[in-house]
Amino acid sequence: MMKSRLARASAIALAVALVPITTSAISQVESDTQAEIAKFVDIFERVKTDYVEPVDDDKLVRGAIDGMLAALDPHSSYLDARDFANLRTQTEGMYGGLGLSVTMQDGAVKVIAPTRETPADKAGIKAGDYITHLDGKLIYGGTLDDAVDQMRGEPGTSIKLTIVREGRDKPFDVTITRAIIDLKPVTWEVKDDIGIITIASFTSSVGEDVNQAIADIEAKLGRKPVGYVLDMRSNPGGLLDEAVAVSDVFLQKGEIVSQRGRHKGDIERYYARPGDSTGGLPLIVLVDSGSASASEIVAGALQDHRRALVMGERSFGKGSVQTLLPLSRTSALKLTTARYFTPSGKSVQEGGIEPDIAVPQISDPDYKTRMKLRESDLRGHLINEIGLDDKDLEVDKLDDPRFTMTTEQLKEKGIEDFQLYYALATLQRTTLASSRLAATRPVAARSAATGRPVTRRN
Repeated sequence: MMKSRLARASAIALAVALVPITTSAISQVESDTQAEIAKFVDIFERVKTDYVEPVDDDKLVRGAIDGMLAALDPHSSYLDARDFANLRTQTEGMYGGLGLSVTMQDGAVKVIAPTRETPADKAGIKAGDYITHLDGKLIYGGTLDDAVDQMRGEPGTSIKLTIVREGRDKPFDVTITRAIIDLKPVTWEVKDDIGIITIASFTSSVGEDVNQAIADIEAKLGRKPVGYVLDMRSNPGGLLDEAVAVSDVFLQKGEIVSQRGRHKGDIERYYARPGDSTGGLPLIVLVDSGSASASEIVAGALQDHRRALVMGERSFGKGSVQTLLPLSRTSALKLTTARYFTPSGKSVQEGGIEPDIAVPQISDPDYKTRMKLRESDLRGHLINEIGLDDKDLEVDKLDDPRFTMTTEQLKEKGIEDFQLYYALATLQRTTLASSRLAATRPVAARSAATGRPVTRRN
């Protein structure tokens, strides 16, 4: 697998590689396939000669290619020169825009997730929102590229989005000012002696950045923290090798992930190297419905090895690998070529990563009614090979009596992010319990040695 940072990334693609294309397969086309190709050529000629208006060959061929790939799955696509430029922007550059990951569903633009701390996130755009108009102009039925092009633009300029959100009676408008979307995938902070590391996407050098964040947290405290929170909520994924690198930061040994192709023997496995950069400190991983692909690799590896407690909501459920097949110097085919599996052999396709502790984001006033978009909702998605019961995909829609506080009650307590608050509180309780247990052990040993009663002051 030839590694290229540009070629191995897309917004929610898991892995990308460069593989040479040959034409040898064309000579092996069976007679029935030749008949279907002849049918396509016949339709192409009929459209060229009989359509009500003249049509360019390029438009017809591009439409045929897009339709063919869309019939496979939501993540296979043809990349022209503009798509290549977008791919480079997503992995290495900066651009003026809103900070949204979007998809096209039934002719409508649907939000997968806003990128953390971007204009779209700060404006309250949520996963599952439909964007119907841009600056009052209907975009339904258009292309995703056209919608994205309109939302990008000069920093400081504004655009009005009309949003349809499940649970709201009427559409509503949100005006957002574009800003430079500087792709800083890793940020960190310290709260209550706990290190919080947030990964927004898996672009180049994320593994190194996480290691640096751990060092910076220890330097700020002057010692090790009591534990870590790894926040990967609304992280759409990215590079496979960076997901492996981040997992390796926290694991001493063992398999991280395997990818399996079309043929039985086409399996590639990735393993952790000795050394946990945190020294085995308590770790909580936060995920939600916007955590996809590379995020799920990390969460699945740490969960399977019991290295971390996964908390939040069931993740997106994208368990496929995309390979970039160059067609020319400026175009390529992004094709789904494999599935990936967690160390326990589980595929997250459709089902996602189920958290060890399900914690709803009750600080979001729309969390009960807001639609959560996942892989299983996308038209043409790959089916999980083991099969999933519908009830397995709806667990996070059940009410939990533990989480009954309202948004207003949380605000009164100063809690703006309930999932993070719950993770920090859990780590503090775990650390306190461990400290008490450690304190009692030497005392018990001394009392047994002296034979004297032990007194404890509270």
